[in-house]
Amino acid sequence: MTDESKPIPARVSDPQLVEQRRRQIVQAAVDLFVEKGFHKTTTREIAKASGLGIGTLYEYVHSKEDVLYLVCAYIHGEMKRRLDEVLHGAEQGRELLVLSIRHFFACVDELQDYVLLIYQETKSLPAAQLKLVLRQETEITELFVDILERGRADGSLMLAPESVKLFAHNIVVLAQMWTFRRWALHRDYSLEQYTEKQTSLLLQEISPSSM
Repeated sequence: MTDESKPIPARVSDPQLVEQRRRQIVQAAVDLFVEKGFHKTTTREIAKASGLGIGTLYEYVHSKEDVLYLVCAYIHGEMKRRLDEVLHGAEQGRELLVLSIRHFFACVDELQDYVLLIYQETKSLPAAQLKLVLRQETEITELFVDILERGRADGSLMLAPESVKLFAHNIVVLAQMWTFRRWALHRDYSLEQYTEKQTSLLLQEISPSSM
């Protein structure tokens, strides 16, 4: 955790240790939040599950809300990191879009409990931290806006300028739907099938070859 840990000061000065301990805290907290819910989970339980004493826990976070913020920031950081890995690997916008969708959907699948937790419990965050989480969510969408604009510029994607942002939102929502409706989708599709079908449907709307 790097950028996501900035809004929460730690009493420990070693940034690598802060990152390591906060990763432990986040992983332990997700399991507890999923099992018991945010409000029924105590900081003492989080400390125990992460292998830390309660006093040590408070050297890295100040409250249970801080832990929830770090959980939210972690998944957004992972999504952005994986999309950034792809952004420099494809020259054409259409190819870049396909690769980015694949990586994004795979990331959401891997972290699906985290994703579900964000949308169930984000309302419990203080206003300042909620604003940061929503900004991080917007940054993910903006990455897809940039990819779509790249495709428009090189002619590999056909999309009206006023539709670009909405299309980017659609991609993000389709990935999240794999988590929100997993009770039905996971029964009928593998991740690969879901990704392929959704990508195909998206490209039907904006690929020149389908016009």
